[in-house]
Amino acid sequence: MPDILNRYATPFVTGLFLISLVSGVALFFHVGTAAFREMHEILSLVLILPFILHVWKNWRSLLNYFRRAPFWIGSAISLAAALAFAWPALTGNAPKGGGPPPFALSNAVIQAPVAEVAPVLNVSPDEMLAALKAKGFTVSTADESLAAIGRKSGKDTMELAAALVSLAR
Repeated sequence: MPDILNRYATPFVTGLFLISLVSGVALFFHVGTAAFREMHEILSLVLILPFILHVWKNWRSLLNYFRRAPFWIGSAISLAAALAFAWPALTGNAPKGGGPPPFALSNAVIQAPVAEVAPVLNVSPDEMLAALKAKGFTVSTADESLAAIGRKSGKDTMELAAALVSLAR
């Protein structure tokens, strides 16, 4: 059994890390969110076991890293970066809507009805509805939120945003 663990710990860490990397980047850019969110969350948890096995297998080599400054410097910088992202939420200062302010703003726009967003893009609500229909969105009234239109149409936020940007004059 230990021979199997030794042979497969590093390949599983590598494979699951690459899956986590690709799905994390896709989630960051809001591409394929429905396909990647659960995959990213669950397989990142699965990554814990091969990581532990990898550390166990390479413990002696890792002890050498623990004794050197680059390990502690890298760890401190990583922890500082994590705290910088978590700090606003931990202190109650996170922007409404969550995430960085530009994302919070775009989320607020996506939640607004067509009738309110159209003037911002210098188009009439009817023009916006027609343009969204032409791009394959299912729309009914100008009182409907852009988010509802996207959900109803089976399209993600990035597709909706691309359609809206093409309307701006």
